[in-house]
Amino acid sequence: MTATPEEQALATRAELEKRFAGLSLPSRLYIDGKPIDAADGATFDRISPRDGRRITSVAEGGAVDVDRAVASARKAFESGVWSHLAPRKRREVLQRLARLVEEHAEELALLESVDMGKPYRDALAVDIRVTLQALYFYAEAVDKFSDEVVPTDRDTLATVTREPLGVVGAVVPWNFPLMMAMWKIAPALATGNSLVLKPAEQSPLTALRFAELATEAGVPDGVLNVVPGFGPTAGAALGRHGDVDAITFTGSGPVGRLFLTYAAESNLKEVSLELGGKSPHVVMEDAPDLRTVARYVASGIFFNQGEACSAGSRLLVHRGIKDELLELVLEESRRTVVGDPLDPRTDIGALVEHRHLERVLGYVNGAVEEGARLVLGGNRVLEETGGYYVEPTVFEAGPRMRIAREEVFGPVLSVMTFDDADEAVRLANDTDYGLAAAVWSKDLSTAHRLARAIRAGTVWVNNYDESDITVPFSGYRQSGFGAPDKSLHALEKYTQLKTTWIKL
Repeated sequence: MTATPEEQALATRAELEKRFAGLSLPSRLYIDGKPIDAADGATFDRISPRDGRRITSVAEGGAVDVDRAVASARKAFESGVWSHLAPRKRREVLQRLARLVEEHAEELALLESVDMGKPYRDALAVDIRVTLQALYFYAEAVDKFSDEVVPTDRDTLATVTREPLGVVGAVVPWNFPLMMAMWKIAPALATGNSLVLKPAEQSPLTALRFAELATEAGVPDGVLNVVPGFGPTAGAALGRHGDVDAITFTGSGPVGRLFLTYAAESNLKEVSLELGGKSPHVVMEDAPDLRTVARYVASGIFFNQGEACSAGSRLLVHRGIKDELLELVLEESRRTVVGDPLDPRTDIGALVEHRHLERVLGYVNGAVEEGARLVLGGNRVLEETGGYYVEPTVFEAGPRMRIAREEVFGPVLSVMTFDDADEAVRLANDTDYGLAAAVWSKDLSTAHRLARAIRAGTVWVNNYDESDITVPFSGYRQSGFGAPDKSLHALEKYTQLKTTWIKL
């Protein structure tokens, strides 16, 4: 008898569960090329958001462990084992590492899915795919950017060379654990730096496994160190460390401010920040096929459970087409499946932890109290599983309401209307953030004018969230500053310009 699609899906989920149960989970700090326990023996439990169950205990790094990791990174850097290695040899090591990640893609996607709750299908098709893009791209870039000889008088030779900064501290979020880490690790390694990576305590497993693969690929001991732990301890120790030359951080605004403070309190290390967004879709009255728009709007806010800094969390739509578009968005939302991250039918997995579930539901309840109209959803679902699931949620809101201004980081969309292009731009820019936006219009001139007027690091026209490693990712205002992630511009974040002036 042929199995039904439902039976096939359940079998696939069961197979993934079996495979996960058979994995040897990384659980120790990774310092100087080997896994070690925390200096004080501390550990913390990793609870999977898919069912609220403990999956392993992970070593909890503290200040002493950060000291050990930084010392290892500094020793490796000063020795020249990586920083002085010929560029083509660094390229070869990074290419081997990329091939190893490719070989272990399913394992890494499985770790990511169970650890932080995203659908396995998305972890494999997006997170690991983009991770590989970054590794291959920066591996190829290693020997493709050159220093300069600048024009001077004939009796002078002046050169401008790019040198690695030294020891880089990278602190990454839990929503795209390996992908976000790779946007920092790959260009930092390509330019010859050593790193200490602090993954989010909610999602340390892929970072630890990646470090093992890096050693297998030939990255020298001490060049890549991973210290799981908590922000007030491991994160603060890394931010304040006097032997760290730069910090690159992706996460929340309040924590970004802390890293600026840590730098000021210590050695004025360089700090680059990517801090989130409240990104709008601006849908003009002449927008192309509204069903297509609705699909992009739904995927833009519900992908990764809405736990994305570039999530399209505000829908700004011309009053003349609001009712039609909203109904289509609701149709797409109702078709979106909330479920177990290991079920291939799932579109929205689990929110990362119970505390975050409460935060998202707090925004929903607060919006109702503030007078926003709840159009769809708003509830926790699948509570019987023990997991942390919220259904697709849509509000009609006013532009001054918290739900329309603050980053919810969940599957929650706020809908607002405008009457003309000037009002659309005002609403789009009426935010503390400036990470991303989309403009929907058939008129090329209108699209260009709005794209230029909206203050955001990325503006999509007639699409949403499409990208490539070749273009930069950064924001305006409180979405962060410093050299961007992605593209060749990211290399600027990890290098220092040196002028050498030679009298002939």
